[in-house]
Amino acid sequence: MKWVKRFLAFIGIMMILGLGTIAGLYAWIAPTLPDVETLKTVQLQTPMRVYSADGKLISQFGEKRRIPVRYEDVPQHMIDAVIATEDARFFEHYGVDPIGILRAAVVVATTGSKAQGASTITMQVARNFFLTREKTYIRKIKEIFLAVEIERLLSKEEILELYLNRSFLGNRAYGIGAAAQVYYGKELAELSLPEIAMIAGLPQSPSAANPIRNPDRARMRRNVVLGRMRDVGYISAAEYQQGVQAPVTARYHGAEIDLYAPYLAEMVRDHMVATYGEEDAYTRGFDVYTTASADTQRAAQRALLDNLFAYDTRHGYRGPQAVLWGGEAEAETEADPAKSDAAADLADGQIDDESNADGAWDNERIVAHLKSVRRYRDIYPAVVIAVEEKTAQVINAQGEQIELPWNGINWGRAYISDTRQGSAPRQASDVLAEGEQIWIRQFEGHWWLTQIPEVSSAFVALNPTTGAIEALVGGYDFGQSQYNRVTQAKRQLGSNIKPFLYSAALEQGYTLATLINNAPINQWDRSQGTAWRPRNSPDVYTGPTRVRQGLAQSVNVMAVRAVREIGVDNFIDHAVRFGFDRSDLPRNESVSLGSASATPMENARGFAVFANGGFLVDPYFIERIEDHNAKVLYQHTPKIACAECELALEQAAPEDAEPALANQCPWPAELLAPRVISEQNAFLIHQTMQSVIWGGGNWSEGTGWNGTAWRAARLLKRRDIGGKTGTTNEARDTWFSGYAPGLVASAWVGFDDHGRQLGRTSWNAYGPQDQITAGESGAKTAGPAWNQFMQLVLDGVKEERYGVPEGIVTARIDRESGKLSTKSDSSSMFEYFIDGTAPTEIAETTPEESNVFEEELSEELF
Repeated sequence: MKWVKRFLAFIGIMMILGLGTIAGLYAWIAPTLPDVETLKTVQLQTPMRVYSADGKLISQFGEKRRIPVRYEDVPQHMIDAVIATEDARFFEHYGVDPIGILRAAVVVATTGSKAQGASTITMQVARNFFLTREKTYIRKIKEIFLAVEIERLLSKEEILELYLNRSFLGNRAYGIGAAAQVYYGKELAELSLPEIAMIAGLPQSPSAANPIRNPDRARMRRNVVLGRMRDVGYISAAEYQQGVQAPVTARYHGAEIDLYAPYLAEMVRDHMVATYGEEDAYTRGFDVYTTASADTQRAAQRALLDNLFAYDTRHGYRGPQAVLWGGEAEAETEADPAKSDAAADLADGQIDDESNADGAWDNERIVAHLKSVRRYRDIYPAVVIAVEEKTAQVINAQGEQIELPWNGINWGRAYISDTRQGSAPRQASDVLAEGEQIWIRQFEGHWWLTQIPEVSSAFVALNPTTGAIEALVGGYDFGQSQYNRVTQAKRQLGSNIKPFLYSAALEQGYTLATLINNAPINQWDRSQGTAWRPRNSPDVYTGPTRVRQGLAQSVNVMAVRAVREIGVDNFIDHAVRFGFDRSDLPRNESVSLGSASATPMENARGFAVFANGGFLVDPYFIERIEDHNAKVLYQHTPKIACAECELALEQAAPEDAEPALANQCPWPAELLAPRVISEQNAFLIHQTMQSVIWGGGNWSEGTGWNGTAWRAARLLKRRDIGGKTGTTNEARDTWFSGYAPGLVASAWVGFDDHGRQLGRTSWNAYGPQDQITAGESGAKTAGPAWNQFMQLVLDGVKEERYGVPEGIVTARIDRESGKLSTKSDSSSMFEYFIDGTAPTEIAETTPEESNVFEEELSEELF
């Protein structure tokens, strides 16, 4: 009994000492422990996601990929796999597993190794949120104290949810939600048992057991997890056998992007970083909803790409990207920007200068080479392996053999310069040869030979009532160039300036029936010692011509005479109302021909004024911003173009303004966009831009004439559209801007090198019957993109009839003189006028020959 008493006393003393030691350790460490209370409001680092207005994912920004999941949304097999593998007694202990600690202590005592961690899931949560992964005794002690406190504060389900969302699982994936997407491209609920086991086995060795980098080791780890699940009783022996026999199917999946709009996404990223700071923007889990709709954005992207390839095709084939064997087997690159990419390929050993020494490459070598070649938007690298009379066989990067038909090759007459092309090829060998690395794209149901476009383009579409950006494409390929030409490229407007010029003229007393002399101008410039001779395009002069026809046919000398009559300063003051920067508007008569510069965004905003009845709206691209809990942090409230609201305010007494407004429209007065021109002025320019597309007169009676955008009338066959072409001097910039129901859009095409002209093309015997030839221009070069876009977005949209606003009257006028007409034959027509501006003089039987705005003959050559 004496020994028993001594032993019990010893045990008691040791327990007291142990408890005292623990208490002392806690007292010593407690001041350095973090506040566990923060776990209740923890914000996991979640990337920023950018969506279209209709919820399609556009992009994701952030170093860590994380898709937070709630405990109740986690599949039971995933919970079972994690518990069985990481902490079998998780639901039984209080944060610390004594059996696990004892087992780890035995290992340390017998081997001196710290390999056995003894960490419970709760202890791992403590480490992941508050500590480092350094294997030290003091860290383990802190882990234990924190785990006990976490268990006191949170439920088991809350702890497990934190663990499942925080764990690093390789390939920048944090948490099981992101891992499911990264490795399998699936939602959690879609994972199979083997896939669940693979992910559950990753927390302990996310790199070494990574199924993408080390599939054999990953399979072993997955099978260990399945074995633990079987041993614990979570799965049957049959499920285990089926699981361990399953192949490793994991491969890297990027963010599941639903909508390609990288230029828009970059605008969002830049705004969010400027607003919230870089760290918060990338980690707080913002969901940013843009104003662009998926269908409209896709239509803009498709139209821009097809138009660029069409331009490139009609100007000729610049040759292969490289020659891998045969001939001289030298890397032959296209002009910038592809030249730098090919040079990089050479530097990386992707193109072998000695490649022709061994003759033709085998398929394996071809595929390996093609996989190293950078891809561009909508085109794919391929290598020619056989050329027949009218076809060619190529291999792509997937090892697939593809036939290029003759109508996918025969466009490839040689490119000589921007203004010259070679003769049409007679057989495929005139264009292609074996061993050439080329580019191909799918078009019209089959594969075509193609090339990387050198020309640039931009496209933007706005809602003219609110300013919301419906679609935005800043260039051909964002990976090739991040330069956003919609918002950053200030280019000369060419004849896109003329609607604004004639709008100013209407305010100075002009009407759509006013005659301006369409005759050559030869003005001596004493300061330069030269004569300024603006010319029409085409170089045709018809004498006195009405304003409507002058704008619709984009007559240059009429625009010069108009700005001369109203004054350059008056016009600039007027143009600034449309949102143009005064510093971009030259204070000379060349401004009437489009020497002013603007971005496509600024230009579209200006055209929106004509489309919405005279209001200046502010373009915007972010509709709302939500946090990771779907709480709305920001909701954009645009200023609205609303003539009805404006009328309600005008008609109500000051004290009744708000009630009157409330009865007419849903927006308060402070949310109404400012009016910058009258509704009548906007209507008349709106009308003339319809004539740009539909022309005027009656062809059967000999009075018909075309506007510069007649191709849009043939394609779209709608009367509720209008627009304006624009071509600068020597065709360095081409534009088409215009409107349709609920949309205003602007397309620009040109080279990033301001000095390079868009050139001209000759007839191609193998081209389509309606092919574009001769000099490039706004109608030929930018117009097709606008036309195709409108064709896509207006499909199924009912044609609208525009109402005539108050203050507009009609009068029958003589086509030649613009005066009132008493006739009802083809020599007369109805025209719109602002009330009080209609002509009062009746046309004589023989129209007068004099110019309405007569100038001294010494200043002109006729």
